[in-house]
Amino acid sequence: MELRDDQPMRHEIGNRTYLIAPVEPLDVDGVRTVQVGTGLFLLGFLGLLPFWARLEEAGRTWLLWMCLTGVGLGLLGIEYCKRRRRYRTELDTTDG
Repeated sequence: MELRDDQPMRHEIGNRTYLIAPVEPLDVDGVRTVQVGTGLFLLGFLGLLPFWARLEEAGRTWLLWMCLTGVGLGLLGIEYCKRRRRYRTELDTTDG
């Protein structure tokens, strides 16, 4: 079956028809996605840091700790995704 731009793949489930475009995923290994998320948490932490006193008065210092936790978990996630990418690359080179 030849896929062309003008003929997307069709799946019929029940009385609905779904068209599936032949598009490759943008980020297969997830490294860039986790890096962006970690960066956003870091920006959130740095953006809220000047408002420490106001957050403390309102009882919302948990926002700072949530952002800091997101950065920490993101750093672990980046390392995990990089290891997974290396492992998958090693498997591809040994199989081929």
